[in-house]
Amino acid sequence: MPSILVLSSLFPSQARPTAGLFIQERMFRVAAEFPLFVVSPVPWFPLQGLIQWWRPHYRPQPANFEVQTAPDGSLVHVYFPRFFSLPGVGRCFDAWFMARAVSRWLKRHPELDWQILDSHFSYPEGAAAGLLSKWFRKPVTLTLRGTEVPHSLGFFTARWQRWAWRQADRVFAVSTSLQQLALGQGASPAKSDVVGNGVDCDTFYPVDKQQARAALGLAETDQVLITVAGLVPRKGFHLVIDALAQLPDSVKYVIVGGASAEGDYQLTLEQQVARLGLSSRVLFVGPKPKSELRHYLSAADLFVLASANEGWANVILEAMACGVPVLASDVGGNREVIANEQLGLIYPYGDQAKLLAGIEQGLAKHWQQETLYQYAKANSWQLRVEQLKRHFLALNRSEQGSDERES
Repeated sequence: MPSILVLSSLFPSQARPTAGLFIQERMFRVAAEFPLFVVSPVPWFPLQGLIQWWRPHYRPQPANFEVQTAPDGSLVHVYFPRFFSLPGVGRCFDAWFMARAVSRWLKRHPELDWQILDSHFSYPEGAAAGLLSKWFRKPVTLTLRGTEVPHSLGFFTARWQRWAWRQADRVFAVSTSLQQLALGQGASPAKSDVVGNGVDCDTFYPVDKQQARAALGLAETDQVLITVAGLVPRKGFHLVIDALAQLPDSVKYVIVGGASAEGDYQLTLEQQVARLGLSSRVLFVGPKPKSELRHYLSAADLFVLASANEGWANVILEAMACGVPVLASDVGGNREVIANEQLGLIYPYGDQAKLLAGIEQGLAKHWQQETLYQYAKANSWQLRVEQLKRHFLALNRSEQGSDERES
């Protein structure tokens, strides 16, 4: 079996336990099939401590090394080398600095054997992986996860990610919409595949709604909306809160999430809630470990995701696995996950009237919990891992054949 080096700057650590959980979920299951280790480069520059004075969550610094436990009980080594990264427009150099830092780090650790470099996000990781592939002469895979949409609008980032797609031996996209974005900008159809995210139905499943609500202080007669996400503007919490002000007092909104690498929007949201007189109807419960999320999701009648940008939102399947229908904005892969009207509703992002109407429709409709759960179960992580396994084995066979021809 080929050994895999996983490259992603967004990966959970003790300093950022909720960062990149969807990457951890996928690759820790791959770890049951292939030996692998994770390199998660951490951005750093000498004066970033000054920024942390007014942005406390800016670039938290994890330990250099962690041993993390995969679902099957195996141990995965995760490394967090630093790389020089200027803030703001200086991020256009991140791919180069990341590649140089990881290259130096790998040369200091020759005991770490790897045959395939598996990178996540086109920029900066995918571009850095393209450079590392050239320097180490190893095949590289790249997964598109949603940041490609805004990066395609940037002068430098658009060029970097197009270059990364050309260098990669396989380009995976978590949704068809992201695959089409890449193909429309020159990525090769011959090496492009869609491998969506999955759901862990051993962790996410329905629990007693009445008990779940009682734990949150919610009444059985309440109608409950919920969103689980990092508290950042693009997730659209403020849009749901605006809609909530036009709904009956019996409709409550549970917000699960906290600060992320993109920032912390909680104070702004709390001020909005107070201004609209909704303090008794909005519950900020903070970030929660995935092992507890089913209790919060099961308390809800409707999961609402009013985001401006998504790749393939794992949390949609997680909500469905708990028997909760979903209302989501028509961005990224949301329409692909919510494949029919038995699973949820789609509305045009930015149309506040349609968001309000969607909430009203979602709360009024009778949903079949078993249909939702079975759909989620049919999108398990194991199915995704089988796809990846075939690709990794084929790539390794191809690489071995190339080495034999050269020798």
